[in-house]
Amino acid sequence: MTDSILAGVRGLLVDMDGTLVDSHAAVERVWRDWARRYDVDEEALIAVCHGATGDETMRRFRPDLDEETIAAENAAHLERESRDVEGVVAAAGAREFVDTLARLELPWLVVTNADTTLARARLGAAGITPPDLVAVEDVSAGKPDPAGYLLGAQRLGLPTAKCLVVEDSAAGLAAGRAAGAPVAMLRTDAGDLQVADLGELAARLAAVR
Repeated sequence: MTDSILAGVRGLLVDMDGTLVDSHAAVERVWRDWARRYDVDEEALIAVCHGATGDETMRRFRPDLDEETIAAENAAHLERESRDVEGVVAAAGAREFVDTLARLELPWLVVTNADTTLARARLGAAGITPPDLVAVEDVSAGKPDPAGYLLGAQRLGLPTAKCLVVEDSAAGLAAGRAAGAPVAMLRTDAGDLQVADLGELAARLAAVR
């Protein structure tokens, strides 16, 4: 699709990690520590951990762990991530993007697979305060399940087809499409729109309004 898709956008549902916030270094630090403790191939884990929920990733690499252990490890993992925000910054173009949405009076919120504590920690470190936040504990399942994006659209008071999902991961792309929303993808040729960064998306949104 071309930028004509942007003309019909009435609200935005924005992913956090890797999209609005550059947290890759922090994410990988904590996951590498977990991989070493559980004798998991670090590089294989790092290749797929971005965008997925912690418990899903743990089950994928250690299917032998029982659900009680997974739940305890995931809770501890989220706590460690919440404490480790060194190097977490706003993603390229994020401030311009947020300012443009305000100027265009386009409602938006964050939809993330992080829990509220972690999301607030990373957004705070990046200096970004979203109007609203859908965290993983707000829904029955995280991405790639569409529940977060469906709830986000509901909170904006819009049909999902009128919301633009902004993502950077395969799990997020799957969630947005399953929710029935067009998806703008950063740094990949997937999705309905492809953009290099949020600054480019801001400029393209402004150009059609």
